[in-house]
Amino acid sequence: MGIHCCWALFSALALAFATIGEAQDATLVPAIIAFGDSAVDVGNNDYLLTIFKANYPPYGRDFINHQPTGRFCNGKLATDITADTLGFKTYPPAYLSPMASGKNLLIGANFASAGSGYDDKTAILSHAIPLSQQLEYYKEYQAKLANVAGSQKAATIIKDALYVVGAGSSDFIQNYYVNPFLNKVYTPDQYASILVGIFSSFIKDLYGLGARRIGVTSLPPLGCLPATKTLFGFHQSGCVSWLNTNAQGFNKKINSAVSSLQKQLSGLKIAVFDIYKPLYDIIKSPSDYGIEHKHLTT
Repeated sequence: MGIHCCWALFSALALAFATIGEAQDATLVPAIIAFGDSAVDVGNNDYLLTIFKANYPPYGRDFINHQPTGRFCNGKLATDITADTLGFKTYPPAYLSPMASGKNLLIGANFASAGSGYDDKTAILSHAIPLSQQLEYYKEYQAKLANVAGSQKAATIIKDALYVVGAGSSDFIQNYYVNPFLNKVYTPDQYASILVGIFSSFIKDLYGLGARRIGVTSLPPLGCLPATKTLFGFHQSGCVSWLNTNAQGFNKKINSAVSSLQKQLSGLKIAVFDIYKPLYDIIKSPSDYGIEHKHLTT
């Protein structure tokens, strides 16, 4: 995702995150715990042998210290803005970083990895952290948290934390669309169903480990991202409409799955944060949002 557009997307996301985070009688959540891909990776890939890194300029130029931090953005990510909104003074650390130790774990941890996705094969192709491994790291985190905070306080943090799950874009862009072993076997709709099935299982696993408040992002308009326009736009102006159609199809499935999970799992508060429409609106009419940007629509 281009560094120039990500702040607008994440600002829209943060408003939704803050809403679900304030559901506890307006008190702050004790921790933020994130899983997914580059949309929420705060630096785990810095510690991996992968080409998907954001540890060089211009990444980070608008962050606090104006230095790259491993975030795939020029500034703050959605999880950072959410932490700000909820009153956090510092941000939950990337789990693979040296900062993920001691009392720093009390405010959560970030397990996301750029290039990862719901499909573990997506991460393997990118040498990123597969979602299944992110869950294993979360289990490790729980044990470390109990050592730092004590079992009772750790259990409260786990239950009351805000969990953020942001994935799916890499599954399509870096796997399905370029992988004939997938796109010659499954239609985009069929592959979306496979991903949503994995998502549902992941949420059930998180629930079983104590999570009760979860926010999951929809897919953005995939056909409007700079990378997909370059790969699939064939030098045409505007967004790639068929990619956007596939993203909308996936989003319908994820919404349906969330509704089902809400009914199945007692005490679960889960919401889909629609990033498709806010980002598409920004791309369609950037001047309405005070942005000077080339007009890209279909």
